[in-house]
Amino acid sequence: MSSFSTEPVERYTQQTLLIDADDTLWENNIYFERAIASFISFLDHKVHTAEQVREHLNMCERATIAAHGYGLQSFRRSLVDCFEQLSETTITPERHAKIVSFTDAIASKEMEILPGVEKTLEELSTRHRLILVTKGNEVEQVDKLERSGLRPFFHAAEVLAEKNPEAYRAVIAAYQCELTATWMIGNSPKSDINPALAAGLNAVFIPHDFTWVLEHEVVDAPAGNQRLMELGGFAELTTYF
Repeated sequence: MSSFSTEPVERYTQQTLLIDADDTLWENNIYFERAIASFISFLDHKVHTAEQVREHLNMCERATIAAHGYGLQSFRRSLVDCFEQLSETTITPERHAKIVSFTDAIASKEMEILPGVEKTLEELSTRHRLILVTKGNEVEQVDKLERSGLRPFFHAAEVLAEKNPEAYRAVIAAYQCELTATWMIGNSPKSDINPALAAGLNAVFIPHDFTWVLEHEVVDAPAGNQRLMELGGFAELTTYF
């Protein structure tokens, strides 16, 4: 991608680093993917292929998110809606309980911190102001942060209903961020990179192999003096920061 900086840069000092949580600091979407695979197998549709069922589920998720926001409850609602819309059988209490069990498996998962994250945050926190900026259900996200053991490295944590340019501008104002010295770091082009660039921030894109399909998007080119980097892993941040 020609828009990314590929040359080594001088290490930046005294920056504000806004850092995403799910699939940037810890594994998240792989658990949802497993639940979806179990759901599609359970539905066992006789007409639609697995890919078609998944596409219909994506549509259900978009509608649910628009009406109810993110989080496990919304995901559960999307699975139930998809089942009701595609299945030729009614959703009995037993079938409903089975669908719920797929999401319960996600909630019970232990936190799996991604490689190098803890050590990197510890080092970065000695040189920069770190602010967690994630989106989703606030109770769920705060709980994950606390269970992760990473909370001490952050100056603050913000759980947004949505990550869009307006939300980033509100964070910038709340923490009096200097645009030239503030970076959004994350794995999602749609939520972490493009809206942050649109709000005037610098950005660091750290791809994840299993980024949620609804977060896929072509990464925008930085404008003017903005900086955009793509790194292969979280630990590489200490090379630049």
